[in-house]
Amino acid sequence: MLEGLYSAAAGMAAQQEQLNAISNDIANVSTSGYKAERVAFDDLLYNPVKIAGSDSSAGSGASARVIGRSEAEGSIQETGDALDLAIEGDGYFQVKRANGQTALTRDGAFGVDATGAIVNGEGNRLVPPIKVPKGFPTQDLSVTSDGTVEAGTRKLGRIELVTVTSPEHLIADGGGEFSATAASGAPHAAKGKIRQGALEASNVNVSSEMAQMVSTQRNYQLMSTAIQTESQMMSIANQLRPQ
Repeated sequence: MLEGLYSAAAGMAAQQEQLNAISNDIANVSTSGYKAERVAFDDLLYNPVKIAGSDSSAGSGASARVIGRSEAEGSIQETGDALDLAIEGDGYFQVKRANGQTALTRDGAFGVDATGAIVNGEGNRLVPPIKVPKGFPTQDLSVTSDGTVEAGTRKLGRIELVTVTSPEHLIADGGGEFSATAASGAPHAAKGKIRQGALEASNVNVSSEMAQMVSTQRNYQLMSTAIQTESQMMSIANQLRPQ
């Protein structure tokens, strides 16, 4: 009888993990370059048993885990801002955090800091760094599809796009930034192109996410009901007395 409790409890935990991922996706539906999370379900340990003379198995339900993010591209939205940059195709921008670590991001909403360096919304500078000449209007900057940044006739540098072998193994650090891992592979040159004056929208499909949320909540309720039923059965069993 305890197996039923274990299976239902494991099922509730798995549905909660799925619900957390859905909630995070919906919360970031307006985040530029955001990629929806992908959740996978696994069977927990099962043991062979004999039921009515036939081989079967008994175990403790399922578990869920985030296995990466959807790599589908979000729609491109025109903004007209010279430092709004969208990536068409494969690739990530590189930015350097205050701690010196390099992060990857698809969020191309850039600006300039007090020193004229091009930075993202978190204040992290592009890698390699590019500085805008003092007094030059940022709206007059030109960024070509290969990432070359020009201020009038002066070339300021080139934005280099990178990618990794297994993007699903990147670690999300918040703020639309990711860190490469041994499993994802080291960053290397990407073949994507840059589109100036536009941003890549989140690839979250709100309708699909809402439908999945309703389904997940119902499954969670079913698991909760199963636990209540198991508890009632155990209570009845404990009250039985030999006649």
